[in-house]
Amino acid sequence: MSLSFTIRPITREDYNQWLPLWDGYNAFYDRSGPTALPEEITLMTWSRFFDGYEPVHAMVAESEGKLIGLTHYIFHRTTIAIGPNCYLQDLFTTESARGKGVARALINAVYEQARLAGSPRVYWQTHETNSTAMALYDKVAEKSGFVVYRKNI
Repeated sequence: MSLSFTIRPITREDYNQWLPLWDGYNAFYDRSGPTALPEEITLMTWSRFFDGYEPVHAMVAESEGKLIGLTHYIFHRTTIAIGPNCYLQDLFTTESARGKGVARALINAVYEQARLAGSPRVYWQTHETNSTAMALYDKVAEKSGFVVYRKNI
């Protein structure tokens, strides 16, 4: 069954529908219940989308007045290019929207925003166990060959 949807920039009026998507995204990465993000992080993330000085942006997928997906992306400088890199930080769709082209459309919308910003690169990470998402990612991008290291401090 096909799904009719549009991709658009997020608006302030989207908060009540964005929040369950954000919570679902965080739950997927085990940030729920006792390990949930503090509310102030969620509120700061939300406010950054609407602050012209912040490089943080958001788009949503909408179908029949309901939000069914989100993506958050960040532009940042790099030492190896003039234009900014674009980091696709978060991507999530409702379970009912999966496999229907919503995530691919959100990724393509980020690609377009990166082109408009003069960005030579869009990149992202996913957990090595996220095989469902990786099946899509392998179709829309190439692996960079880099390993991500981090230390929480």
